[in-house]
Amino acid sequence: MANIKSAKKRVLVNRTKAARNKSIRSAVKTSIKKVEAAVDKKDKAAAEAALKDAISTISKATSKGVYHKNNCARKVSRLTRAVNSIG
Repeated sequence: MANIKSAKKRVLVNRTKAARNKSIRSAVKTSIKKVEAAVDKKDKAAAEAALKDAISTISKATSKGVYHKNNCARKVSRLTRAVNSIG
């Protein structure tokens, strides 16, 4: 552990931010898995509902700075394309 007061604070702040980012990333991954599961079952209604939730979750993660905007756009695009391929 660091000896300087400001360095100690940085360590604590970084741990807090890392835990927050990990939680947000986990939520995004879970929502993506729900969409993919619905697509695998060919359940259009469930897939569209899960897609709406996933887009919201991914957008929130992007607005908080966890993901880059292009990464967000890519994830949303792939999920949308997967859902649209069901029908």
